[in-house]
Amino acid sequence: MVLAIAHRAGNSLAGMHAANELGVDVIECDVHTYRGRLEVRHLRTAGPLPFLWDKGELVSASAPRLGLQELLEADQHGTLFMLDVKGPWTWAGRNVARMLHDGGHHRPVLACGRWWPSIDAMAHLPYVRPVLSARNRLEMARLRRRLSRGPRPYGVSVHCSLLDRDVVRWLHEHVSVVMTWPVNDLDVLDHVLDLGVTGVISDEDHVLAVVKTRAE
Repeated sequence: MVLAIAHRAGNSLAGMHAANELGVDVIECDVHTYRGRLEVRHLRTAGPLPFLWDKGELVSASAPRLGLQELLEADQHGTLFMLDVKGPWTWAGRNVARMLHDGGHHRPVLACGRWWPSIDAMAHLPYVRPVLSARNRLEMARLRRRLSRGPRPYGVSVHCSLLDRDVVRWLHEHVSVVMTWPVNDLDVLDHVLDLGVTGVISDEDHVLAVVKTRAE
């Protein structure tokens, strides 16, 4: 089975509902800690400047922001969320773990990130499935060393440019799920499925729909 993972769909309630209507397996959201609050959003803060930004997009910093607890409480489908914990701070993972525990959200969640100590800080919870992410060749080399030594995570999320059949085969020997991104057209989908990945992360509904169709 190949997981259809809706990239960033959990960054808004409308996106979460749309992804659930599509029937995806996993909904991903970006989790930021800001002034002690866990927020889900793709846009980044700009220090003391009064806006959030990303690639030319600007939004007032005073605009309402969706909280992680609010997102989880709004879920009516038993969604499997993938929490992409942002920032090179171990305490970010601790904050998420504390919120899940104290907030009573004890259903399975995937915890993903490029700062692995933050993900490790969540791994003690029995309902958290840790996923280590690698974006570049340096991170990929570190990932191979980490998997060779252990402890082994539930899965990995690796940029598609870093994968070939041998790499995917080796990863499957060490983890349960090998995910990749970005998979936003059908040619790339065919390529990564041929490599043997078992999780497809996409922004595009039509790609996710094809993943679901092929899994049936």
